[in-house]
Order: sequence, then structure tokens, then C-alpha cells
Amino acid sequence: MIRHIVFFSARNQDDVDTIHTRLKRLGEIPHSLVFEVMKNTKTDPISGEIDVVVYGEFENAEALAAYKAHPIYNETTAVVRPLRELRISADVLSTL
Repeated sequence: MIRHIVFFSARNQDDVDTIHTRLKRLGEIPHSLVFEVMKNTKTDPISGEIDVVVYGEFENAEALAAYKAHPIYNETTAVVRPLRELRISADVLSTL
């Protein structure tokens, strides 16, 4: 299983809700086993740069590739990209 984790920060804090709402639309893409979009609670006193986190689980690399090739992914990216300051992504193989 591949865990897909993406961290976003907004250029403008007024856009955090829009980023969160738009990214939630990615959950409509049918290739994930688990999919969640969450606002960062920012309770860690050392790091508060991240505003929104996307977490998805995919059966394999093909499912993740199909997710990223879906039209909703492209539509969402087009809206969110200009609003974000930072995007950090990690795709990791789970051993669980």
C-alpha cells in the first residue's frame, strides 16, 4: 500500500478555507482506499507553517497514478496552486 501525504500552506491565511474545501473534492476520485483532507490544528509550538494536509492510501502505484491522472485532480490543482505558498508531498510504502 502507498500512503500519499501532502502538506500545504496558504499564501494568504484568508484562503485556507478555500484550499481546504477545494482539496476535499479530491475525495470524489475513485482510486483511493482511504482519503482525508484536514486543517492543521497548529498545536505544535515549534512548527505552524502547514495549513492543510491531504492523506490518501492507495493499493499500488497504478492506483495512485490513476488518481493523479483524473480530471478532478487537474481541476483542483488549477484552483489551489495559485493560492498556496508551499506544497510538500511524500509517497511512502506502508509495511502495515
